[in-house]
Amino acid sequence: MDFSLTHEQEDFVAAIRDFCARECGTSEQREKLTDGYKLHHNFDLYKQMADLGWLGVTISEEYDGSGGSMLDACLFMEESSRGLAPIGGYATTLIVAGATQRFGSEEQKQEILGGIAGGAVEAIAMTEPEAGSDVGSLTTSAQQVDGGFVLNGQKVFISNAHIADHILVVCRTTKGESKHEGLSMIWLPRETEGLEIVPIKTMGGEETNTLYLSDCEAPADALLGEVDQAWTQLMAGLNVERLILAATMLGIAQRAFDDALAYVKERKQFGRPIGSFQALQHRLADMATELESARLMTRWVATLTDEDPGRMLPREASMVKLHVTEVAKRIAVEGMQLMGGYGYSSEYDMERLVRATMVSTIYGGTSEIQRTIIAKTLGL
Repeated sequence: MDFSLTHEQEDFVAAIRDFCARECGTSEQREKLTDGYKLHHNFDLYKQMADLGWLGVTISEEYDGSGGSMLDACLFMEESSRGLAPIGGYATTLIVAGATQRFGSEEQKQEILGGIAGGAVEAIAMTEPEAGSDVGSLTTSAQQVDGGFVLNGQKVFISNAHIADHILVVCRTTKGESKHEGLSMIWLPRETEGLEIVPIKTMGGEETNTLYLSDCEAPADALLGEVDQAWTQLMAGLNVERLILAATMLGIAQRAFDDALAYVKERKQFGRPIGSFQALQHRLADMATELESARLMTRWVATLTDEDPGRMLPREASMVKLHVTEVAKRIAVEGMQLMGGYGYSSEYDMERLVRATMVSTIYGGTSEIQRTIIAKTLGL
């Protein structure tokens, strides 16, 4: 099995790396782009990437995309995360792009996919106060009326809703015998009357939100796919969602490793660089080994997805999400330990990398849920 990149992909990675070094390569640049690290997404930088054709990497040329592969998208996410580019809106946008490509009408593809390729951010709303890992228990309702739907309910921890053009709301249109029946996916523009978006303050800043839906009206053509079929539609996108989260955290892990390695080569104690002490060398060797295993697994699942985009990969997708996010968290925390007090200081990026990895084993399906899924595929 060959996991080497093509010459075109190598050039793509090099271009992203050069862009990040030029546009956000210094702490001063990143602080300015994020308003003192308050913001996680910079639209000006994002638009530059759109103009280069990078945001539409998985979107067909018919909708102004580049017609690339999922592996290409993973390379973009890894390298832009490694370069600390403040484009936090991309992950949910790519998830929405996948759902739109699979189930959207021609009109929806033209609007949503074309917008994404041009620099728009999109969000998806699933989680509720009483429906996290158990998505099927959601209660946000969409009553069918003449000409469309009326939505009521509450969503929580909805990433990027406050900066998105649209929010794809997973809601209940019919009460069936099974909790997985009767779910639908409906688009709401961010400015919809009756939709209130309240930011949630977190360790990572204000990047997620609570949504309050009060008699939000949506036309019939706002439905994505078929009515009452959202569960099947969601399951079809799990491969891509989990791969997206893994690729993003892979880049964060690589950056944490790079920074820690550079630090131990320069920092001196007891008259020599601390990287010359065997205790630290072994820890860095373990970090490097875990990092490469995470990269190989990410490219493996991306390749499987590209071979057959419609194939369900419950075990492999859960494995890559579980393994890469856990590795990223370990590497970031270890990086902080190796840097000592400086790793804890906001003067360096390491403490922000630690905070970024902490949530990665929670969102998109917790590590515990991923282990349960993997166990089921083993017949347990």
